[in-house]
Amino acid sequence: MELTDQQKKEIAEQQSQINTTKRVTAPGLEKILYEILPVLDHGFVRVVDYMGDDTSIVQSARVSYGKGTKKVSTDSGLIKYLMRHRHSTPFEMCEIKYHVKLPIFVARQWIRHRTANVNEYSARYSILDKEFYLPAKENLAAQSKNNRQGRGDLINGEQADDVLKILKEDAEKSYKDYETMLNERHDGTIINENKKGLARELARMNLTLNTYTQWYWKTDLLNLLNFLSLRADDHAQYEIRAYADIMIDSLKRWVPITYEAFMDYRIGAIELSSKGKSVISKMIKGKSCDFENSELTKREWNELMESFGFKEKMI
Repeated sequence: MELTDQQKKEIAEQQSQINTTKRVTAPGLEKILYEILPVLDHGFVRVVDYMGDDTSIVQSARVSYGKGTKKVSTDSGLIKYLMRHRHSTPFEMCEIKYHVKLPIFVARQWIRHRTANVNEYSARYSILDKEFYLPAKENLAAQSKNNRQGRGDLINGEQADDVLKILKEDAEKSYKDYETMLNERHDGTIINENKKGLARELARMNLTLNTYTQWYWKTDLLNLLNFLSLRADDHAQYEIRAYADIMIDSLKRWVPITYEAFMDYRIGAIELSSKGKSVISKMIKGKSCDFENSELTKREWNELMESFGFKEKMI
């Protein structure tokens, strides 16, 4: 991902700031503050601001006057307890702000998480950059036969080349038409001095969904964890998962104790229904239990067996 000289200068100026504060800071996160973290072909994630750290969670949970206990092990135990028992409000005391550059179709999926403050680049005011997301061949797949919102087998060879050719040509043609309607190039050059350009708010409707947009996305820690638990999951769409993976790294730098508890009790864990719990309990005790007497649906049974690695028991 290429940055302009102006963008590099702005980031360098931000990173060179030296400020003193009485508030808590996260040394690990400070190291990457304002830094461009590349995602996909032209996208990125930047942490531009944050408030609080692990001790802020502990402090609010105990409603204490100080920073929290001085024993990290004690704070860790409390945060794990809060995570394990879903006592969520203490995690709302921390906030973080990201600057994200992402394809429009990913943004429309992302915005379904209605628990953040968002300000998106205005295509009514400015001209969008001439940048489009083109997936790598290893991420081109056919529609899944058993999952209506997922991918199945990879598309290879000539068919993959044809797909990428269509995506690129359509995006380039749409953008060229976008500039024609605006009567202006993305670098500000007027195309025809004798013509009026269509309003930017109208011309943008012709752009493809793989065009890149940008936004500032600010949320509290609890809602960040909810976002990541869904979008960093193996079942999430690859493109949004790529962003979630970068954000999980920033979570680790920001609140390492919370990160550890989150990976243990959310990302690395599974949820059991009462019927599922009954099935596993019987299996542990050596009792006979199969799909027919489990009272689970076929999908529930398969998911349960797969979660515990009992693939031979799947139907």
